[in-house]
Amino acid sequence: MAKSYDPNNVFARILRGEIPSKTVRETEHTLAFHDIQPLAPTHILVIPKGAYVDMDDFTANASDAEITDLFRTLGAIAREVGAAEPGYRVLSNCGADANQDVPHLHVHILAGRNLGRMINPA
Repeated sequence: MAKSYDPNNVFARILRGEIPSKTVRETEHTLAFHDIQPLAPTHILVIPKGAYVDMDDFTANASDAEITDLFRTLGAIAREVGAAEPGYRVLSNCGADANQDVPHLHVHILAGRNLGRMINPA
């Protein structure tokens, strides 16, 4: 079943300039900006400019250029903010069971402190 993209989601509105964001980096295919509710000292969101619901949609339908750009941008930002050492987390929630809040692919870069275990044991 095809996933339905909501063109009025908050990230689509940021991409259209309807909602301001504190840009970290912008490329042809990607926008990165500071999260307005940070969960770590460094909390940056990286989103594709294309209308992709989640990582599944993105990896199935995005061009090679879009996919490459998103992941190269993630790495470049982590290095620029000094997170490559001692470490950082890259997180993308995909779907209801992962508690994805916004139906536009977004990848979190979290760093600046010990982030603990990846998930709590069930």
